[in-house]
Amino acid sequence: MSDAVSFRPMTEADLDAVLKIEYAAFSHPWTRGIFTDGLKSYDCWVMFEGTQQVGHGVIQLILDEAHLLNITVKPESQGRGLGLRLLEHLMTRARELNAVECFLEVRESNQPAYRLYERYGFNEIGRRRGYYPAVGGREDALVMACTLVD
Repeated sequence: MSDAVSFRPMTEADLDAVLKIEYAAFSHPWTRGIFTDGLKSYDCWVMFEGTQQVGHGVIQLILDEAHLLNITVKPESQGRGLGLRLLEHLMTRARELNAVECFLEVRESNQPAYRLYERYGFNEIGRRRGYYPAVGGREDALVMACTLVD
């Protein structure tokens, strides 16, 4: 990474760029409506490398639990540590909002994301059968959790 990485809260004005990244990265992306609703009740962030928007993430706080709902890095920017930087930022935000634990679901087939979460300190704690839509049917989600306090 040559340019500095920075973060700022997502706004409605970011949604065109967010959706462009979302649709390039996923076979079943979030819709504009999901992001619009999320801006009202979730902690939504965009990530920049220099002046280029390269990713976004969304966490939900329920009492002292954080739920990582979305973390996306532009496909052409993947493989350079940006996903870890974004995850670290989101987990720092969760701590600032007094979360003591974070939960997430990840597609069973998404091994790069699974390894990223494991590297950060998440552990697999369960499975949700048929959780995600998939080409030709449904796919299981692996449920992971990470303690955010020492």
